[in-house]
Amino acid sequence: MAKFQTALFSGYWIVLLSFLILLFGILFFNNSSLVSIANLTSAINQQAVITKQQTIPFSCATGNLTCPSINITSHTLPPSSSCPEYFRWIHEDLRPWAETGITKDAVMRAKKLEATFSLIILNGRVYVERLRPIYQTRDIFTIWGIVQLVRRYPGRVPDLELMFNCKDGPLVKKADYMAVGAPIPPPLFRYCKNNVTLDIVLPDWSFWGWAEINIKPWDTQLKEIREGNERTKWKDRSPYAYWKGNPYVAQTRGDLLKCNISKSHDWNARIFKQDWHKEERKGYQNSNLADQCTHRYKIYIEGEGWSVSEKYILACDSPTLFVNSRFEDFVSRALIPGRHYWPIRDDDKCRSIKFAVDWGNSHQEEAQRIGKTASRFLREEMNMENVYDYMLHLLVEYSKLFKYKPVVPPGAVEYCSESMACPRKGRHREYMMESMVKAPHHKGPCSIPPPYDPGEMHEFLRMKANYTKRVEDLEEKAWKS
Repeated sequence: MAKFQTALFSGYWIVLLSFLILLFGILFFNNSSLVSIANLTSAINQQAVITKQQTIPFSCATGNLTCPSINITSHTLPPSSSCPEYFRWIHEDLRPWAETGITKDAVMRAKKLEATFSLIILNGRVYVERLRPIYQTRDIFTIWGIVQLVRRYPGRVPDLELMFNCKDGPLVKKADYMAVGAPIPPPLFRYCKNNVTLDIVLPDWSFWGWAEINIKPWDTQLKEIREGNERTKWKDRSPYAYWKGNPYVAQTRGDLLKCNISKSHDWNARIFKQDWHKEERKGYQNSNLADQCTHRYKIYIEGEGWSVSEKYILACDSPTLFVNSRFEDFVSRALIPGRHYWPIRDDDKCRSIKFAVDWGNSHQEEAQRIGKTASRFLREEMNMENVYDYMLHLLVEYSKLFKYKPVVPPGAVEYCSESMACPRKGRHREYMMESMVKAPHHKGPCSIPPPYDPGEMHEFLRMKANYTKRVEDLEEKAWKS
């Protein structure tokens, strides 16, 4: 009995001592413990969201192409990170309406500017009135992208009405709306603009695939180009500048043909004409973008407007020789000369290209750095996650400016994944199914940065202009020697 009491007494003190040590640890490490517990709780909650993530139903089985009523919980997760710096251009695009707001009259005037379609979002459902025919299916895949945005962030895309022009060049001239008493500018969405126009820039259709010329959705295409990069190291690539495309869509491209190798000149450029009709007949055997990272330098040149080819050229790990452009799109506004590309004169292309190639071949480390910085930028900051977040923030900020409540016009039809993908065949359906959002996103969108103040914008543009001027000075010096 005595031994039992002794053992019990000893056990009691062991338990009490353990409790005191635990209490002391909690008091001593109170702050860090609370932080750890909070972090753990947050991680558990986040994982619970992912685990319970609801797949959005999709079916073509019934043959009924009407849009189903789907009860999906609204997406309310908090911001997951800070958005890339180029998201600040959203504020710049919408600045013309910051004081006046957007009226019904202004939107209807945008409709008259050759708008391809009118798109209305009400209570998370998308309605479209197709107004004018457009080349291939760029309108369809633009609408598809917005429909997928609504699926990705249910409940976050606000009610709005927008007019979209799917042609290449911008239309809304800034000068027409600067005078005292001038009407509110028409808010017209499109793929590019320049410094004298007010069009609102949205990512182009090819991010979801360009079926007519066998360009896959961006995530897939970017992965394949990266694999193509790895097949040929930069130093083993042909030491010339490469371009392949349609030279007949703009005079500036026609001029580029003069830079090709000839009996009298070698401008360090290898230029190839792209015949898409011939490529289609051959099953696109010679136009695979992942097989075109074989030269140390790639040339980018605009067409009637900006060119879709831009992002695929920049993704090649080879320095992009960027012919000075009149237009800016979602991608190019984020690019900085000397960091993401090497600027090329538009009015003296051949000599400028030759100098760039000569410089790169004699400064190989610097040249490779430019190529890799651009491709890394596309992978990390121009991935589909940021494409969707840019669209979301643009449409949210746009809707805040509305002075009226949008309604569905008589000619509009509801669009959804079923009504768009189920009737399609071939690559069109394949690319839609591949790029379809299957479930609400498992985390919140990034947090949009504030607008540029006038000083910051001036400094940013001055920095870009200064680098281009430095390159031109190097060219002048070389040409005089």
